Amino acid sequence: MDFQDRLNQAINRGTKRAGVEAQRQAENAMTQAEMKRRHSHLRTELAERIEKNLQAVRDQFPGFDFTTIISGKGWGARIRRDDLMLEKDRTRTNYFSQMELVISPLSEYNVLDLVGKATIHNKEVFRRNFFKPIVEVEIDLFRDLIDSWAIEFAENFAAKG
Repeated sequence: MDFQDRLNQAINRGTKRAGVEAQRQAENAMTQAEMKRRHSHLRTELAERIEKNLQAVRDQFPGFDFTTIISGKGWGARIRRDDLMLEKDRTRTNYFSQMELVISPLSEYNVLDLVGKATIHNKEVFRRNFFKPIVEVEIDLFRDLIDSWAIEFAENFAAKG
């Protein structure tokens, strides 16, 4: 095979590669719309689970206020309470406790992001993010995390008495 044949083959490969790249970009545009739909579906289902779990924790510990979160930072819920403790020497101490779980809005990275924050008696217990690319999401894993984070908060809150 002489140089001219090799040159023609290289040009043909390059042309095919350009066509494949254009096709991949067109597929990505369709995939982006599908990712938005999938994120919206997952977000809705997980936000409902967050609300259910945090309401259950609230019901176990009277005094917590429940708030649904629908904002630019995401969808989910928060429970919070303020406690005033009177000590024997008549000093007062204010204690703040809160748990917030939120599914973040879709970003340019196309991930499903669960954000959890918990504070008990003015001390941060945890601040976590768990995310997976939308195409790789196993919803049961997110459900289990929501459950375990809510249970962990309840256990730690009960331990503070």
